[in-house]
Amino acid sequence: MVSKIISWFEEQAFGVCEWWGKKLGIRTTHIRMYFIYLSFFTFGSPVIMYFIMAFILEHKESFKPTFSKRKSVWDI
Repeated sequence: MVSKIISWFEEQAFGVCEWWGKKLGIRTTHIRMYFIYLSFFTFGSPVIMYFIMAFILEHKESFKPTFSKRKSVWDI
């Protein structure tokens, strides 16, 4: 039951905390708790950063460079 709630929340909450947890090697629950504590101490300003990160994660394919890499130096 708890895992269903957590997976539903991750799908609805854009997966920002999960992405940071994977990148930093920290449990997702710790990332969420740090985010909540930081939001209390800074009067909610991390919420804006969260939405910006969520936007970037949702559209990360648009931010990738469009050029193709050459296989070797001699390929032109």
